Order: sequence, then C-alpha cells, then structure tokens
Amino acid sequence: MKRRIAVWGGLGVLAMAAVVGGALILSLPPAPAAAEAPPVPRAEAEAMLAALKPPKRARPVVAIIGINDATETTDYLMPYGVLKRADVAEVMLVATAPGPVTLYPALTVEPHATTAQFDARYPEGADYVIVPAMNRNDDPAALAWIRRQAADGAIIIGVCAGATVVAETGLLDGRRATTHWYFLKRLRKDHPDIRYVADRRIVVDGGVATTTGITASMPMALTLIEAIAGGERAGAVARELGLARWDARHASAAFRFNRPFALTVIGNTLAFWNRETLGLELTPGMDEVSLALVADAWSRTYRSRAVSFAAGPVTTRNGVRVLPDRAEADWPATRRLPAIDDRPPAQALDAALQGIERRYGRRTADVVAMQLEYPGRGAARPGEAQPSIGMMKTRS
Repeated sequence: MKRRIAVWGGLGVLAMAAVVGGALILSLPPAPAAAEAPPVPRAEAEAMLAALKPPKRARPVVAIIGINDATETTDYLMPYGVLKRADVAEVMLVATAPGPVTLYPALTVEPHATTAQFDARYPEGADYVIVPAMNRNDDPAALAWIRRQAADGAIIIGVCAGATVVAETGLLDGRRATTHWYFLKRLRKDHPDIRYVADRRIVVDGGVATTTGITASMPMALTLIEAIAGGERAGAVARELGLARWDARHASAAFRFNRPFALTVIGNTLAFWNRETLGLELTPGMDEVSLALVADAWSRTYRSRAVSFAAGPVTTRNGVRVLPDRAEADWPATRRLPAIDDRPPAQALDAALQGIERRYGRRTADVVAMQLEYPGRGAARPGEAQPSIGMMKTRS
C-alpha cells in the first residue's frame, strides 16, 4: 500500500527520529520570516475563473469524494458547507462504499450517497469532483471513479494532499499543480512530470485544479462560487464566512519544516502523560465548516484530540449527519471545548487557535497553524503578517 497521507502521524515518527539524531534538528532552518504574498495578475485570475466555469449544467453538480476508513476532516466538510451556503449547485458528500466516513483527525459523518448511487442518479457524471486528502492515495475504487468522472467531462479539484490522490490517477501528468507543503517534495519525486507552481493557493490546468494546505479549501470554494454565479454571490458568502476577499495569492516560503516546529512536536509527543481528550458538543443545526475547523485544530496539537459527544446523531446546518464519538449528554467542564456558536467560521478557527495558545502555548498554536497551512501564524505573531485564511480575513 502507498504511504499514508495522515501528516500528523508521519510528523510524529519524524519527531521521534529527530530525538535519536540531534544533528537533524540542528540542520533544520529557523522559523521563516513574515513574507508578503505576491499578487495574482488580473489576467491570471480571469483565466482561472474561465477554466472553472460549469462544464455541463447551469446549476452544476458537485461531488466530494471520500473513502470510508479515513478522509481528512476539513477537506471533506468545508467545501461542502461553503458551497451549500451559496445555493448555486447541487452538492453531495460521496463515499466509495456504504456506511459512515471516518474522518481524520476527528469526526464521523454519514455521506449522502455511495459512488454507485451517485452514478445511478447522475449517469452523465458530475460537473465538479472535489478530492480531499485521504489516508492512502492509491485506493482503487476512488482512483477508478475519479478517472471515470474526468473522462465524462468533470473538473477535478484536489484539495490539500488530495492532489497526491489526483496525481495517482495520472490526471496531473504534465500539468501545473500545487499541494500541502508537507507533501510537496514527495509529490514532485513520485510524479516528476508535474510542474509545481509556487505562491499560489489554487492552480488550475486543463480541467484539473489543486490547492495548497487544508484551509485553502475555503478560498477554493469561493472561487468556484464566483466561477458559477459571479463575484457578487461569492462576496456575499465570503462575508458570511468572515472574509473580506479571496484569491489565489499565497506566500509559499512561509510554510516549511523548521526547527521550532520540530522541537515543539517532539516535546508535545514525548509528554504523553499530559495528553488530553477534549469534548466537543454536537448540536442540531451547527455550522459544519466551523465544526470541522475547530475539531481539526484541537486534534493537531500533539497534546489533545477533540472527541464529539451528543445523546445521538446530529444534523448540521446544511444537512450533514454527524455520528458522535461518545453517546453522552455532558462532558466535564475542565475538558470541554467551547460550544460552536454563530460566529463566522473564520473567526471560529481564530478562536480555536487562541484557545490552543492559552492552553498549550504559542508554539503549539503555530504547529497547528502550520499543519493547516493557515497564513498569519507561525512566521510572525498575528498582526505582523498577512491575515488569516487566504490572507483575506476581516479583522474583528
């Protein structure tokens, strides 16, 4: 089986190896300085929107494909939640087999259809297929279905390390692309024909799009909304999310494996006796984007993991049925995460990072932000670098 995509387990192994070889730590670069993301030329932005126009239907069909045993939490749920807010497309969470989808590093959800059920409902295929990161990039059923959808004219969008899954289909051969910073070296080694594009959160080439790390799926979804329904509709959704603007700009040099990152991961990994299980309450109608971001963030500290709890399954704002990890009505107050409230999702993530900093320190919050490839943290303190998701968040 191909390498597993779970970044966080891989980083833990690397951290332990670094303990054995101190020279590795000393050889790592320091934290990168704050960097200005270069602007995207207008002609390039317009060409991207033109390339992402719906290929088949005026109201397009979007399928977000997952494998049942492990698909990345935010990659799977955030594009769904953002696109559903816009109400400009039919959007479905799809899985390769019947049953729930276990997301990593947190949450379990019920998809709306299997790939077979989707094919029966839409025999002409999807307009867009969004491919999240998965715990393996060579799942035969997922690869075969993605190839068939591409052959039927769907635009394929690899989110984060989902680009490595798309690469395994052969659809990125000879094309421009990007991916999560941690997987970039391996992607280029395994697929040397891919032409990497730096300083772009979103890259589109020949009916295939890819993005950088996890939080890039929010500007990606907004860009897709703009391509489908125009800038005014995308802007309205962006404001609901807590964003002022969205585009493909990205400071790639700000995201790389560095000494403070490695030392923090090592320290947190070794302090296993301080590891916490924190309860996150599921409530009917909660925003699935905020839920995904908060659960994801608190499960990447190497000190904690978020465990969902509720008396039974809960349906989110836009119709995702979430299965609780613990069928419990309450959780001890000292180990209970703040409730998911009505604040915009971008602010919910900022609040989670602030909570992580208060509980475990700034370095741990920066480690989480690096894994999420979340601009505005890690290279500099908030306010010293560009703002958050896609350098576009409205400061409150």
